[in-house]
Amino acid sequence: MASESVKPSRRAALTKSELVADIARSQPQLSEQDVELAVNSILTRMSAALVDGERIEIRGFGSLSLHYRAARVARNPKTGEKVTVAEKYVPHFKPGANLRKRVNRGLLKHGHADAHDDDADDSHDDPFGAHFSTLNRR
Repeated sequence: MASESVKPSRRAALTKSELVADIARSQPQLSEQDVELAVNSILTRMSAALVDGERIEIRGFGSLSLHYRAARVARNPKTGEKVTVAEKYVPHFKPGANLRKRVNRGLLKHGHADAHDDDADDSHDDPFGAHFSTLNRR
């Protein structure tokens, strides 16, 4: 089903410290401290852009934007009591076509039958493929 979440069995989540360690291993000319500084700088800049209402686009990967949620009245599921939820903006990630295709291929390759590859015949290059294929896979 399209609405079900497919959870790959390889790992529960990639943490920031694992990302830093993987990049440092795959790029021996960089110290782990330099990689950590770069990753933290990227995340800080991206967070600041969202706080300022900017949209973030990373070609071949995806985009981050803010979606507005109007104030509403909801119900506490335990008590049934009405609760006012204030208006808010929530970050929204939209994966790029290349990322969607890579994820689908990876899930299909690892036996996740719920993943459907819409374009298995895709022949254009993935700009992140060369780098990500060098990261250690667990």
